[in-house]
Amino acid sequence: MEHDPHVEAVAAGGVEKLRAWWSHRQWLDRPHAGASAAEVLAATGWARSVGGAAPYLGLFARAGLRRAAVDEAVARLEVHELPSARGCTYVLPGSDFALGLACGAAAPVGELTAAEKHLGVGRDEVEKLCLAIERVLSHEEPLDPTTIRESVGDAVRPLGEAGKKRGLATTLPLALGLMQSRGRIRRVPVNGRLDQQRYGYVGWDQPVAGNAVDLAHRYFSWAGPATVKHFRWFSGFTASTARRAVAEAGAVPLTPGSELLLPPELADEFAQFRVPSTSHYTLLAGIDGIHLLHRDLPRLLDPADAARPLPAGRAGRAFGSEADPQTHVVLDRGRIVGLWEYDTERAEIVLLPFVPLDDALREAVARTEAFVRDDLGDARGFSLDSPKSRAPKIAALRAAAAGVPGRSRG
Repeated sequence: MEHDPHVEAVAAGGVEKLRAWWSHRQWLDRPHAGASAAEVLAATGWARSVGGAAPYLGLFARAGLRRAAVDEAVARLEVHELPSARGCTYVLPGSDFALGLACGAAAPVGELTAAEKHLGVGRDEVEKLCLAIERVLSHEEPLDPTTIRESVGDAVRPLGEAGKKRGLATTLPLALGLMQSRGRIRRVPVNGRLDQQRYGYVGWDQPVAGNAVDLAHRYFSWAGPATVKHFRWFSGFTASTARRAVAEAGAVPLTPGSELLLPPELADEFAQFRVPSTSHYTLLAGIDGIHLLHRDLPRLLDPADAARPLPAGRAGRAFGSEADPQTHVVLDRGRIVGLWEYDTERAEIVLLPFVPLDDALREAVARTEAFVRDDLGDARGFSLDSPKSRAPKIAALRAAAAGVPGRSRG
């Protein structure tokens, strides 16, 4: 019979304690004013970036960091957006650049293998293109992909209709992906912002180092208690690699026989930890690390909230049945207690709370609303999110909130 982590959570002191502990380890139980972006990311984990506002919202919620401070940290290479776990882009602290690149190195190699098989692209051809790109790039002035393609001339080859069907118009993306994973180039946002996806490339000389055990050490310090399955989701490792890495990292069961694991140096701290008696609300992106490190949404939901229908969601779908939140979320001591989106037309947050709207929640909403309005201009969930595409979701949230007496806002 399989272990049920949620049953185990009760045995370890209650679901509320486990949620509050995750929130505590994620720096979401109180503001950490004065912490830098690199310090936040080193302590709480890499921030998923898909051209949306998630990194900014997470750093603001945890340390009150404004966009200008985060953008300055990016410009100084204290933090950077890199392909890392599973080949996905995350914002990492400088101390983890080498490890992040090592963890993501398999993805571009896999893409090249697929291009060899299906498009007749030779490895030697792509390696020669890498050398040509390296010759035209400087370490200071970024070049956009069009300029790079023009500069290397015939070293780039179009891949025809077959390539377009596989999302590869030319061999250039294959070379750029390999060079990024090797630390030979880095992508630079053209306007210095993390929530837009227009990039140039500059030369780089970043070492690539680290292994699965190193990532397991980091992961369980950010996300423990967690299961090997949770770690596999985040890392993209095979089952055998994940199990071996977790064992060598020394993670221990939360309770005897439990599949929930945490670093041994945190065991006593967890045992003594108590759930805060007062609410502390934070407004976060739906892909914030509090969710995405585990990607196990029901663990953050009360049963009644898990059964809620999704505003603007597919008919018959409940919130707790989704892999990821379809909107941004409100958190209180590790529990999701509301949904929100930003309405650019009215310059306001549209909130659907699951709890009574008290002064503390109103203040948290107002604080985040001002941050989005003044610093970001919008709170996109991902690169293709736009005020127009978001309009039905906002209307559904507003309608749902209006149907809850005394709880609506926006």
